[in-house]
Amino acid sequence: MWVIKIGGGDGNALEPLLNELAREHRDRPWVLVHGGSKRLDEVSTALGHPPQRLVSPSGFSSRRTDRRTALTMAMVCAGEINKRIVEHLQAQGVNAFGLSGVDGALVRARRKRAVRSVENGRVRVVRDDYTGTVTGVRTEILHRLLDAGLRPVVSPPALSEEGEMLNVDGDRLAAAVAAALGADRLVLLTGAPGLLRSVDDPASRIRSLGRDELEAARREWAEGRMRLKLKAAEDALAAGIPEVLIAASRAQRPIESAFAGGGTVIR
Repeated sequence: MWVIKIGGGDGNALEPLLNELAREHRDRPWVLVHGGSKRLDEVSTALGHPPQRLVSPSGFSSRRTDRRTALTMAMVCAGEINKRIVEHLQAQGVNAFGLSGVDGALVRARRKRAVRSVENGRVRVVRDDYTGTVTGVRTEILHRLLDAGLRPVVSPPALSEEGEMLNVDGDRLAAAVAAALGADRLVLLTGAPGLLRSVDDPASRIRSLGRDELEAARREWAEGRMRLKLKAAEDALAAGIPEVLIAASRAQRPIESAFAGGGTVIR
């Protein structure tokens, strides 16, 4: 069992991954989790509600998700991007099944009622934000799909205990799905070739990390989204997933490239 997550930001490419899954891994059980940050930024801006960011006191950056943004996210991620992925896989003979964390309450999350954000050196509290932390995954839904020969394609949003749509981080969502399924590997595909000591130097890629090195690596080298990927890796390893790989989505065969040492492997 593999869980693969493909990012939705700049530098990512969907087609190489989808082609590889269809041509080489259609008979293996896998779940694909995806994001959609770049397209969500574009659509939000076009609709007159441009994206905003929140930066926590610990340095993590997240999308400011008011109710309007949450609805736009559902339209973009669970709608346009999810169905485009399913369409591409179906065209190549893979019986893909798209769903979001809201459908069937597949992914439950706890809403962050008060989010602390640093602005101009001062900390303010945001109370109308619809972001959350994943608390559970209904694995029976995924198992039924897999047992029927379907390949699940999962997107945010998740569902709160009160029935609200919540924005959850895609990497940590993938880690939660991998943990719930007891996956053998979690593969995080991104625009970077792995964790870099210097963000502008691909030759500075760190080839491997141990679990006990993650905190220092996140503090010393990770920037932006990579910090959340390392946090997702930490979640997965803590749940018993033996191996997490962070690698480039633009490789011709991104999964095989990751397995062959083309990214950063964390054990």
